[in-house]
Amino acid sequence: MAKIDLQNIKHRFGIIGNSPLLEREMEKALLIAPTDLSVLIIGESGVGKEIFPQMIHQNSSKKHGQYIAVNCGAIPEGTIDSELFGHEKGSFTGALGERKGYFEVANGGTIFLDEIGELPMSSQSRLLRILESGEFMKVGSSKVQKTAVRIVAATNVDLLQAIRQSKFREDLYYRLNTVPINIPALRDRKEDIVLLFRKFARDFAEKYKMPSVQLTEDAKVVLVDYRWPGNIRELKNIAERMSIIEQDREIGVTQLKTYLTNPDIARLPALRTEDADHRTFNSEREILYQVLFDMKKDVGELKKIVHDMMSGQVSPELPETPVLHYTETYEEEDVEGKEEKESNAYYKKGLSLAEVEKEMIIKSLYRNHGKRRDASLELKISERTLYRKIKEYGLE
Repeated sequence: MAKIDLQNIKHRFGIIGNSPLLEREMEKALLIAPTDLSVLIIGESGVGKEIFPQMIHQNSSKKHGQYIAVNCGAIPEGTIDSELFGHEKGSFTGALGERKGYFEVANGGTIFLDEIGELPMSSQSRLLRILESGEFMKVGSSKVQKTAVRIVAATNVDLLQAIRQSKFREDLYYRLNTVPINIPALRDRKEDIVLLFRKFARDFAEKYKMPSVQLTEDAKVVLVDYRWPGNIRELKNIAERMSIIEQDREIGVTQLKTYLTNPDIARLPALRTEDADHRTFNSEREILYQVLFDMKKDVGELKKIVHDMMSGQVSPELPETPVLHYTETYEEEDVEGKEEKESNAYYKKGLSLAEVEKEMIIKSLYRNHGKRRDASLELKISERTLYRKIKEYGLE
């Protein structure tokens, strides 16, 4: 077997870095590319998962066929079957004519299903049939059609956890997971961080017609030690903002820290476990969303109210809605040990749950220049959920 020329592949697909972890996954992708095996790409948001399906397609026997990328989280649940599999005229309200779906259009090519964990259960059943037999039916049709399409899927969520929560089919997971490719997080590619920053700084210097920003040696240390919850996407955004805002082209530690979220907890270890009660807290935002969306906190609050009523401490009237108090401070302490104490601190009088949620969405949209996809990734929710919240709060 001929040795894979990784440097040529990196140049061809614009991949920067020499991390052994990254190169191992690249080699794996290139080795299975000539086969027709389905591939599951696993990695956090912002690590560059979208490059690998293109790499696989361009090095496969289907490279002359069509390549289609589909974001499963961005398509409304009511229309996703029509988008993927097509529909017949009159099959539903608004179906004024027959429509070909992506699996029909991409026959003989490759389909990249991004955010596969957001696919509704009914659509998962249809996808499983394609993986097993290459067969599908359009919405509103009884005619079976065939497709010879290569499926590459990607996810930034724990699909095994989704299976336990009955949100993802176990049989579909094992069909997709024939060959898993795990893209390392940026924090696990420390040797590549400065290289990537330098590349982005040069690109934006050329784009905005200005000298490239440079980091002092101390600033490089801070850059490398930062946890990068947003991975390469976050690094690129910081390089762009810095290139535009900073008049001094040499960036020191003080200036750099103004662009980082919670730089002082950069060295805290990630809290990773498959137990749903122990989640990764990379930032204040995630702690806030833990409080907002975790039902057990609501149950705990209700239990306290019932206990007070039974003990006669409060009158049996309708209690005030629990509200949140958001604080900007965060002490570098044992996060796991203080989880319950921190969550109780948020239940103080101030903003309501809805008001805090609305404020967080507004701030995220502002930080991401109105780009809803980037905001949804930052908020750790699907685009579909973000669209619904924007409409609900009148933020269009």
